[in-house]
Amino acid sequence: MNDKKFNKWFSAFILVGMTVVTFIVTAIKLSGAGSGEHFWLILAAFGSLMGVLATVCSANGWIITFLFGFLDVSIYGISCWVNWHDGGSGLGNALLHFVYFVPMQLVGYIQWKRRGAKASTQVKARRLSRGMRWAWLGITVAATAVLYIILLRFDRSAAQGFLRIAVLLDVIPLVCNVIGQLLMSTAYMEQWIFWIAVNIFSICLWVTSDKSFAPVYIVKYVFYLINSVNGLRIWINLSREEIPTQAGDDRFLDN
Repeated sequence: MNDKKFNKWFSAFILVGMTVVTFIVTAIKLSGAGSGEHFWLILAAFGSLMGVLATVCSANGWIITFLFGFLDVSIYGISCWVNWHDGGSGLGNALLHFVYFVPMQLVGYIQWKRRGAKASTQVKARRLSRGMRWAWLGITVAATAVLYIILLRFDRSAAQGFLRIAVLLDVIPLVCNVIGQLLMSTAYMEQWIFWIAVNIFSICLWVTSDKSFAPVYIVKYVFYLINSVNGLRIWINLSREEIPTQAGDDRFLDN
């Protein structure tokens, strides 16, 4: 099986698998949910399906990813806000999606168009230089520490002490989401390293939640994680022709 055919069948597996599992999980949760929870379960399921469409399209370098992404991030932001408002974690992710992710869908669409993406043409992917990879790693660590201290003041869990898991599970996906989206919008292969981290910690976040729609998001991020590993593989190949020289690519992001 050649690479193109494998990507086609793998994308179909992700889409069909996510749809079937989401339907089953949602149906089970609906049967035992209160009347006020039905709307949130259905909304979460729809948003998850839009999200998996976006990630599959992104992994394949298709610009339509930003249409599905807009629907996904809008709904997920609302869900995180509800979870935090009711005493769980999610404030950081809610603010992130409303203030950053929603407008970044438009930014990403414009940037990908500039790099040759069309309805039937993949984006021209590229890579960071070795120096810039270290720079982004340092930014990630520093931003995580600063935001952890800030969001610690808004923690509504019953945990005591400085190290609080609920806050940490909120902060790490937040930071990786911001950097991952920026690298995605400017078509850098390294975005997938951050998406893998986002998916792992988001699974942990929703596993600790007691909200009725939490299982939908656990399923969503499991499929996201599988797809992000495949996305890294595809983008390594897409960016082979744009490997930067160590002396010549010292800018943060060149557009």
